[in-house]
Amino acid sequence: MFKIGNIEIPNRVVLAPMAGVCNSAFRLTVKEFGAGLVCAEMVSDKGIVSKNERTLNMLYIDEEEKPMSLQIFGGEKETLIEAARFVDKNTNADIIDINMGCPVPKITKCDAGSKWLLDPNKIHEMVSAVVHAVDKPVTVKMRTGWDEHHIYAVENAKAIEAAGAKALAIHGRTRAQMYEGVADWEIVKRVKEAIKIPVIGNGDIETPQDAKRRLEETGVDAVMIGRAALGNPWIIYRTVKYLESGILIDEPGPKEKIEVCKLHMERLIKLKGEYTAIMEMRKHAAWYLKGIKGNGKVRKRINECETKESLLMILEDYTNELEALVKVS
Repeated sequence: MFKIGNIEIPNRVVLAPMAGVCNSAFRLTVKEFGAGLVCAEMVSDKGIVSKNERTLNMLYIDEEEKPMSLQIFGGEKETLIEAARFVDKNTNADIIDINMGCPVPKITKCDAGSKWLLDPNKIHEMVSAVVHAVDKPVTVKMRTGWDEHHIYAVENAKAIEAAGAKALAIHGRTRAQMYEGVADWEIVKRVKEAIKIPVIGNGDIETPQDAKRRLEETGVDAVMIGRAALGNPWIIYRTVKYLESGILIDEPGPKEKIEVCKLHMERLIKLKGEYTAIMEMRKHAAWYLKGIKGNGKVRKRINECETKESLLMILEDYTNELEALVKVS
């Protein structure tokens, strides 16, 4: 357990905020697998300020997700403050997180996301302004630097702490690396040693053993798991149990994966309506079926379905096929 401001986080495993993925349906599913903290996908400050309907829908939080962190991004102080105030007063989020890590050009061109990594002074000014505008604890998620020649991770972390943020999550890649290459946990360790607020390490945590090793090597307060949790909330449960007891729980079987995929689909339909949910579930279903025998043909069929009924039929047919194979063998 550790604390972010006055919020108690019950364990050291955190779900990363992933754009296009971390809506309430996904977060709730991961939460049920034991995540200490779940983080929402980033939300535009200008979308919040202009009361854009799609943006405001992204602020929905189920009470069962808590404690949870809602992430905003922006490049201008006035709109960032206004958006943060809206989240503070009009949502049930426990924590307001500022995105300082997104490497995508359409975000960095707006002086948002990882563009801040080039200027510790701007970081201090922006984070401080948000901290003073809201009551909820403010945190930051950042990368190690802009590129290998501009790594100001320690300076940026100190600026974040001095500005009053209550925790910092750091992804061990630069903006230039995007999601390629290897995360540099040595820099994560240096950041942890440089500041006193909780530090959450992120990057290449793919197994419970990875999580334990990184916690021991760097001294970070928690690990953040992102892409390894796609279609695989069991990584959260298995990691929590391994850190608590040293026991490595088996991977789930195909039937269990398909059942959780169906549950995720039902939640997404409730959240977004059938058509939109099924369009989104195509990618999630592919992630859930990863590594299961004969999934290629099934994924192709899933990518053509547009209704809950057709997706359920495909998944049920596949379950029956797999069970028949088990009986034969």
